[in-house]
Amino acid sequence: MTTTLAPAPATVEPATRNTERRRRGPRILPRAAWWVVSLCLAVLFLYPIGVMLSQVSPANLAKITDASRGLSVVQSLGNSLIVSLTATAVTVVVSTLAGYAFAKLPFRGSKVAFFVILVTFMVPFQAVITPLYIVLRDIGLQNNLLGVALVLATFNLPLGIFLMRNSFAAVPSSLEEAAQLDGASPLGAMWRVMLPVAAPGVVSTALLTFFAAWNDFFASLILITDQHLYTLPVSIGILSTDSQFGVNFGLMQTGVMVTVIPCVIVYLILQRYYVAGLLGGALK
Repeated sequence: MTTTLAPAPATVEPATRNTERRRRGPRILPRAAWWVVSLCLAVLFLYPIGVMLSQVSPANLAKITDASRGLSVVQSLGNSLIVSLTATAVTVVVSTLAGYAFAKLPFRGSKVAFFVILVTFMVPFQAVITPLYIVLRDIGLQNNLLGVALVLATFNLPLGIFLMRNSFAAVPSSLEEAAQLDGASPLGAMWRVMLPVAAPGVVSTALLTFFAAWNDFFASLILITDQHLYTLPVSIGILSTDSQFGVNFGLMQTGVMVTVIPCVIVYLILQRYYVAGLLGGALK
């Protein structure tokens, strides 16, 4: 005797449809909300850029490139490149070595030392500008592009060490152990094995330092007295100010556009490494 299974009741299909509707329903609102938030943020960030571009004119561009006041934008551009690249190189090298030591070579008091480094985030640059000026004067680096670069590198080191420490901490220790079993020293293992994996952190550190040094105005204005050594932000600020201390905002916005272009190009080239570096260590 054979038995046949009865077909499923017809009420099952509406129940399934209701379940699917309940599943789809909550997803529509969050997606729409994300689009609204994203569009609002895009307008918020793009509006100042639009205002800046609206102020750009050939006349203002000609005034920016005019060296009649003893300031050369081309020379200032070169000074900014020297300061930014030097500060970036120093920060990347020191941050990489220190970050590797904190992540893979712990020592007694390393956590306290790392905490002290992070505490320096709370020290504003303006609070120590007078002692820095005196120190640079005593060692002969006042009114010197190298002195400005070292100062900017010092203030970018805490963030760089934090990023590199997290990047190296996210790399499995088995890679380092395998390299050391093959006879590599700790420095060799870091250079040949760990550093290529932590490359996004290096790029993020380099980008953040370069942007900070490139856009710096205060340190260059205080520590540099020779106008031929002025960086680009300082020169643009002086050129956009007249003898009555009035500000030509159209001229200033034109100079800002000139300053922004290199940063945008560098960011677009290294964007994917930058995002990966900021997320390094978050999923450990």
